[in-house]
Amino acid sequence: MATQSDLRRLALALAGTVEAPHVDRRAFKVNRIYATLAADGDSANLKFTPDEQALKCMVAPDLFAALDNAWGRQGWTTLTLAAATQADLAAALAMAHAHAITRPTRKR
Repeated sequence: MATQSDLRRLALALAGTVEAPHVDRRAFKVNRIYATLAADGDSANLKFTPDEQALKCMVAPDLFAALDNAWGRQGWTTLTLAAATQADLAAALAMAHAHAITRPTRKR
């Protein structure tokens, strides 16, 4: 079983990651946010490609679920921490981080 402490530790170990508040969640970002931790610490949302999301949700529906909104259609996926191993969590964070690190920073 993975915990919110595991998520923080694993995410902050990834190159360039910083933690910041984001609405009612904690965000983990490099050039862009790639993961958020729910306030209750029970789940995290991670940014995958839509194809990665579909595969993860099909193969491990007890771990992953697409957000049921426009964010979900863009690849944002909920990971239930209690159902995940630390290896599951580390792999999911690494995948989301890889997309965030290669994307250019948004200009404001």
